[in-house]
Amino acid sequence: MNNPGDQPQKYSAKEQAEEQEVPALESGMSATSTTAMGGVAPAALRSVLQRAQQAAERAGRVSQQIRVVAVSKTKPVSVIREVYDAGHRCFGENYVQELVEKAPQLPEDIEWHFIGNLQTNKVKPLLAGVPNLAMVETVDDEKIANHLDRFVGNLGRKPLKALVQVNTSGEESKSGVEPSGCVELAKHVRDSCPNLDFCGLMTIGMLDYRSTPENFKTLANCRTEVCNALGLTEEQCELSMGMSSDFEQAIEMGSTNVRIGSTIFGAREYPKKK
Repeated sequence: MNNPGDQPQKYSAKEQAEEQEVPALESGMSATSTTAMGGVAPAALRSVLQRAQQAAERAGRVSQQIRVVAVSKTKPVSVIREVYDAGHRCFGENYVQELVEKAPQLPEDIEWHFIGNLQTNKVKPLLAGVPNLAMVETVDDEKIANHLDRFVGNLGRKPLKALVQVNTSGEESKSGVEPSGCVELAKHVRDSCPNLDFCGLMTIGMLDYRSTPENFKTLANCRTEVCNALGLTEEQCELSMGMSSDFEQAIEMGSTNVRIGSTIFGAREYPKKK
């Protein structure tokens, strides 16, 4: 299985086609498709926020329930700062090294979400290097949960918010626990990891967007099972699903956390293969 959290040189086809991610909702501008380069990024953010608000309203939801994580993978600190200066505070990164390098150059009140596959040997550098890491969205087995729990405690940090990643598409290339194992892993995080704060579930849809609704339905069903097993309300169990190409549909289907990258920051700047 790929380890995008540790090897910035390797990008999957799914990532290059989609990996767009999400921030926290505010009012915005018109829903135009904007290539966000330089000063265009703040305008693109406003458009995304407005589209998210409209999607929430179509579903009879309150827009404040939706968090937009602005995924800044491969983008320079200067552009991230422009979006920050426009009022946004929630950002996401896929790679440990990239996040550890960027975070110290940006304001401390940013809420960083780690959204890439995380290897155990990268847990300590991530936690030590990013004091304002707010959430890890990709806890996919007990081993990584235990490592996070131990190092959060060792570093004296406050409990770290965590989402259990579920492989709703059944693709071998995707990380995540199988839907049948999500309740057990959620229980482990909540009951056996005192330094982690179980907050919900996360998934990445298939590249074939026609399958996306089924992926989202699967995650919603997983939430129902987890809530029943753990005695939680749906409001206590977030759903992180939806990226640049499908975040409006995800919100209409119950997402509380969307991860928007390319629509805000423009096309990814991947290193060319030699």
